[in-house]
Amino acid sequence: MSGCSSLLWGNQQAPIVDATVMPVEPASAPVAASAPEPVESQAAGEPEQPKKPVVKPHKVEPHKIEPPPPVVAPPPPPPPPPPLIVLRTIERSDARALLDSQVQKPDGKVVGRAVDMIADAAGKPREMVVNLQGFLGVGDRKVNFAWGAFRFTPTARGAPITLNATAVPNTAPKSDAPQLLPLLDATVERSNGAKVGRVVDVLIDGNAQPQAVVLDVSGMVSPDRRTIAANWSALRFVMRNKELRPLLDLSDAQINATPPYATDKPIRAVSPAPPPAPPPARAAAASAPATPAAASPPAAASTAVAGSNARAVR
Repeated sequence: MSGCSSLLWGNQQAPIVDATVMPVEPASAPVAASAPEPVESQAAGEPEQPKKPVVKPHKVEPHKIEPPPPVVAPPPPPPPPPPLIVLRTIERSDARALLDSQVQKPDGKVVGRAVDMIADAAGKPREMVVNLQGFLGVGDRKVNFAWGAFRFTPTARGAPITLNATAVPNTAPKSDAPQLLPLLDATVERSNGAKVGRVVDVLIDGNAQPQAVVLDVSGMVSPDRRTIAANWSALRFVMRNKELRPLLDLSDAQINATPPYATDKPIRAVSPAPPPAPPPARAAAASAPATPAAASPPAAASTAVAGSNARAVR
């Protein structure tokens, strides 16, 4: 029926009602939002639970890996100072002091004592001076014998020097012999003429070769009496004022660094230290040949000649 009535009467319009105009607040005045009412979640009569603090999540910063500091190589240590001296140890069984050593014949009879050694300009021993004994000191005389007439035995408990039975004194006049130098009491000098010390003994090995000289250097580095041993190979023999003199370039510092000579201890013979070698760079620069600056290349010279010829033809 409702469907039929709608067909008969058609669509009915809604009744017209007068609208009520509501005042509108200006846009500048914000409308206060109503706060939501709290919701009571606890039952009545229960004590109020404390509120848990709100924990904000901790922001983890990424860990920065610092680069390792650069490795700085430590500076090289300074080179050690060059040595002042060179020492050579000579055992007492390998060398014997010459001065005042007993001289015997092959049969063991003592005939005297050695008092000096005479060397030539090359440092080679030429003669030995022997003080031949008399009776109770009467008739003692000094006689020169050729160096080859003696045999040395440093380890002998008795007389360490034996004179050959056939040896004869050297009576040749000194004017006919080459320039010779008696070693005992000779003054050893430096190249500049300064005094180093006085020879008080010579140390001889079993092969009749001098190994060292004992020098009295008192007054050089201290006022006290002091003796040192110097290598025989460190000595040089030169002519000064028509006399043969021994030279040894030992400075005061080198003498002071030398251990003292003692008759009951091993012999420490000194030699001056050699000068330090120059650095390789300096040595290479010093050995490089110098290049002449004024030399011109051949090509430039030929070009100049060709140019001059062309001008001459013109």
